[in-house]
Amino acid sequence: MKRTLLFFLILTSQINGFGQQDSLDLKSKLEANKEIARNFYQDLWFTNNTDKYIDYVAKEYVVHDIFDRKGVTEPAIEQKHIADMFWNQGTLSGKIDYQIAEGDLVATRWNASLNPNTFIGKIYGMEELAIINVFRIKDGKIVEIWNHRHDIETNQTIRFVFKGLIIGLLIALIPTFIAFRLRRKLKLLSQQ
Repeated sequence: MKRTLLFFLILTSQINGFGQQDSLDLKSKLEANKEIARNFYQDLWFTNNTDKYIDYVAKEYVVHDIFDRKGVTEPAIEQKHIADMFWNQGTLSGKIDYQIAEGDLVATRWNASLNPNTFIGKIYGMEELAIINVFRIKDGKIVEIWNHRHDIETNQTIRFVFKGLIIGLLIALIPTFIAFRLRRKLKLLSQQ
């Protein structure tokens, strides 16, 4: 009986030890993934070190963005091009509000701002834009990105207002044109 009890105590302590080690490994992996995401923002968006994109992004990655870029596979250099486009319009800055990591995913809520020095930069201009990115990280590189921006607070919203206005005016012109033609026909008929 004592031997059986001793055997179970040893077995239980070993199982608990394995579980603790697995838990520590998972925590360190999650922290490492969060650090990859933090460094990505620091180099590409908070400082103009866009050449370091290759340190963080896999050779190809999948992006899920608002508008037309949904489930698109892109080369890593695209992240450099996107950041460079903004850096060419002015001075970028930002700060991370918080990060959440689970499994191979890291969600980061951060704020970006652009102090424009070009006309295009003023169109893109943003005092502070809230962004939530979710990265899937595999083998120390970002392999998938979900991008959620609060674009309604930017000047880009004006583009959609004018597009809607033009489409609305074109649609309104169709019945107006038909009404003028019918009026003209009625006038001609009434003169006969």
